[in-house]
Amino acid sequence: MNQKLFLEFVNPIKDKIYRLSLRLLVSKDAAEDATQEVMIRLWNMKDKLEDYRSPQALAMTITKNYCFDQLKAKKNNNLRIIHSNYEDGKKTSLQKEIEAKDELLKVKEIIKSLTEQEQMLIQLRDIEQLEYEEMVEITEMNPTAIRVALSRARKKIRKEILKKHNYGIA
Repeated sequence: MNQKLFLEFVNPIKDKIYRLSLRLLVSKDAAEDATQEVMIRLWNMKDKLEDYRSPQALAMTITKNYCFDQLKAKKNNNLRIIHSNYEDGKKTSLQKEIEAKDELLKVKEIIKSLTEQEQMLIQLRDIEQLEYEEMVEITEMNPTAIRVALSRARKKIRKEILKKHNYGIA
């Protein structure tokens, strides 16, 4: 694989790699470093990438493992998801924009209260929109276990949102 083909491969996924790194490592600098490190690792195995059924899943797995290694090295067990890529494509009033940002902050807080596994699954499926097959490769979990854990995490999020809006859900 030459440089041009490699760039065609990594350009569509580099933002996903960065976002996953940012959610796991929290620091923007650490996420940028992780992204660069993953790119180097992918470049070093560029001739073998075509052998993989899903090179994107491989890249996400490398990212996840690298971030976990970094967290272990720093003895930081506080994996958190921070989703700061929310954009509303329509021009809205200032009030609606403030309400949307406030709602997003509430959802971030709810997601932070989930287990590490639930956070990872929400990140991969609902934010990165990966397919279940790719999630199986990345997480090394059974597909049924992924679906069950995602369902439980979503129910927790829904329950907390309804509770915060005082809809009578306890």
